[in-house]
Amino acid sequence: MSKNILVIGMGRLGRHLAIDMQNLGNDVMIVDKHEELVEELAPMFTDSFCGDCAKEGVLRSLGVNNFDVVFVTIGENFQSSLEITAMLKDLNAKWVVSKAKRDSQARFLINVGADEVIYPERETAERLAIRYNSDNIFDCIELTEEYSIYEVSTPPEWVGKTIAGLNVRKAHKVDVIAIKKGETLNPMPGGDYVFQASDLLVVIGKSQDVFRLCRDLQ
Repeated sequence: MSKNILVIGMGRLGRHLAIDMQNLGNDVMIVDKHEELVEELAPMFTDSFCGDCAKEGVLRSLGVNNFDVVFVTIGENFQSSLEITAMLKDLNAKWVVSKAKRDSQARFLINVGADEVIYPERETAERLAIRYNSDNIFDCIELTEEYSIYEVSTPPEWVGKTIAGLNVRKAHKVDVIAIKKGETLNPMPGGDYVFQASDLLVVIGKSQDVFRLCRDLQ
């Protein structure tokens, strides 16, 4: 089911987020105070508007309570982001997701009503650090502070052996939830699956256990 999405702020994050949400089949409205930017992007989206959302009248005119999610992705002016977040909740926006760069900003945003705060720069940095810290880790999706999903190369010692034979869960405290072969994905492989050198493994576990696995089997 498609959702009605409002994205306020067409910086790099806002632009890419709006495009991705539109490509996923949602109805996306974009807003920015720079007219030339809105004119450039408008043909790509369901609706667009040029205006300063730090002004309550502008926000009110958008009917923010009609959107399933409102993203506040203003980059450089945190004061505006804070004011817009607070006004959105006063205008009964259903779910507000605001961008922060630091924990102090996140606390202020939560205090004025943000339902969720995102740290795009931090999240990107963490993913890059994980990816380039080990030659065997290619991607990571954080689920909680402890658990994440990782895409890792097959340890050489595992090639030709089965999941059950290696007793992966007990020996390494991770679960293999999928096998990738090029563009093909084999979800939930059985215990009799035989690992191949070309396999990419999608595993779930605590970060420390995945890092240990990759380090010990290098």
